[in-house]
Amino acid sequence: MKVTVYGIRNCDTIKKTFAWLDQHGVEYRFHDYKREGVPSERLAAWAKVVGWERLANRRGPTWRKIPEHAKTGLDQARALKLLEANSSAIKRPVVECGKKLLVGFDADEFDRAFDQ
Repeated sequence: MKVTVYGIRNCDTIKKTFAWLDQHGVEYRFHDYKREGVPSERLAAWAKVVGWERLANRRGPTWRKIPEHAKTGLDQARALKLLEANSSAIKRPVVECGKKLLVGFDADEFDRAFDQ
């Protein structure tokens, strides 16, 4: 199964994800938003699966720094542009594993997704 992890390398949740995948012998490719940018076509595809609301890390400092007027009345198109421009506001990790999409790190969810 092809696995791609999207996020920011120095994020603690990404580090937990790497540790889990390494401990369970799961090979993966890492896509770093800071180095490679946010793939807008992937962001749109993820939103179709889980909704933009689940992709947005609305509790994080980056989201709080975005002016309120920019966050008022968001629809999917505006939200995705906002997330693309503020990659640190995307919940981490986003993991594509086969036909499954995992958003955020939850060891139990990873166990189920990878049949551990």
